[in-house]
Amino acid sequence: MRETGTLILGIGNPILSDDGVGIQIARKLQEARPNIEIEETNEAAIVLLDYLIGYEKLVIVDSIQTGQGQPGELYKLKLEDLKSAADATSSHGIDIATAFSVGRSLGCEMPRTVNIYAVEVRDNETFSERCTAEVEKEIPSIVARIITEEML
Repeated sequence: MRETGTLILGIGNPILSDDGVGIQIARKLQEARPNIEIEETNEAAIVLLDYLIGYEKLVIVDSIQTGQGQPGELYKLKLEDLKSAADATSSHGIDIATAFSVGRSLGCEMPRTVNIYAVEVRDNETFSERCTAEVEKEIPSIVARIITEEML
């Protein structure tokens, strides 16, 4: 295992408004807890294995657009909550659950604990380095919740 044991992985595109919320939250977590290990990426699928291997615990922060929640609403998920795409034939469009499955089948040292924080977003298509006001105002409380729940 790596020295820290825990990785915070902020996922998103920092120039597509609310889509960058995972990265913004990861940066705020780094400011609040400078000793935790943070990675940022806009990559997906099998490429994520490069970030994950060797950690005991993984905390993913990303955006989600269900259309059913309020912008800024936070969902906490486990890896088991995500369906693995059993019929994936390309490494380019597979989901995180499938990437984990592939990593484990290859014998990679994958995190034993995975918590996923998904933030409901309103706009993930507009070019902007800022989140919408609704999402932006929830970032401090989301950071505080992750620190508390993950005991960072």
